[in-house]
Amino acid sequence: MRVVSLVPSATEILALLIQEAGPSCPVQLVGRSHECDFPPSLADVPILTSQTTTPGSPSEIDSQVRAQLETASSLYTLDARRLADLKPDLIITQDLCSVCSIDLTTVRGIAQGLSPSPSILSLNPDTVEAMLDDIHRVGVAVGLQAVASTVVVRLRERLHTAQEYVNPFDPPIAVAFLEWTDPIFVGGHWTPQLIERAGGSHVLNPTQAADESGAAMGPQMAYRKAGKSVKVPREILAATNPDRIIICPCGLDLAATRECFAQLMQQQWFREMRAVRMGEVALVDGNQYFNRPGPRLVDGLEWLVGWLQGRPEVIPEGFVWDAMAK
Repeated sequence: MRVVSLVPSATEILALLIQEAGPSCPVQLVGRSHECDFPPSLADVPILTSQTTTPGSPSEIDSQVRAQLETASSLYTLDARRLADLKPDLIITQDLCSVCSIDLTTVRGIAQGLSPSPSILSLNPDTVEAMLDDIHRVGVAVGLQAVASTVVVRLRERLHTAQEYVNPFDPPIAVAFLEWTDPIFVGGHWTPQLIERAGGSHVLNPTQAADESGAAMGPQMAYRKAGKSVKVPREILAATNPDRIIICPCGLDLAATRECFAQLMQQQWFREMRAVRMGEVALVDGNQYFNRPGPRLVDGLEWLVGWLQGRPEVIPEGFVWDAMAK
């Protein structure tokens, strides 16, 4: 089976399944998006998309994105000719966020013109459990159901093991997770789930229990979910005065995240926040971890537990982050 993945998280899922299946795996990733950069072994896989925005500061990027969304312009382009040459049997895409990856409508329109027309699998996870379900969905789509089940079991074990380091009777640690810094957006979807399961609270966008699920605590935490990321005025963020701050801009690597932090540190309101004064600020490569609803969300939970609970041995080896100097 020849597969094209246009979503970084799906590419990571597929690559993991292919690796687990071994050398005789009948599935081949033949095309990817420009954002699909993990694992490194994908370097030779053809790139089919590009972005229409140009690099800049967080505020400049935000302005470009808003301007294009107001005119219904796509933020990404897809190389239809190259896609046709690859003759995929399956295209994996998404319809969760028009800012993060190419939209489903564009992919469908181009795919319909191919002969033969490939199948399309759209992934739209908004919770940790939905991400695990997507591993099953990809496995079914490519004929690797048994492999997918093994992978999900292993990831679930890691999730549960990490949570064993969290004392549920301790008061939660107030966390502000900055998914963008100018303007300020706090994390949504699976991110508040991870923070709460690691012993934190995400005051500005907490999870809510699903109807008829009670408090959805303990084994029922899968029934708690949050909405999309939320734009927050800096005065509101400052007023919450969190115990910890995580700076993890969507789509930016650690070097760019350091620049965002430096810009925040030039502002008095930010420097006066308790977490900043106490040196309890972490900078994370969001492009690799929390922004992508793939297997490395589990790494994200392990890092959160390690940092929030003072258990560095839980943090995955090689996890890309910086701690603010105290």
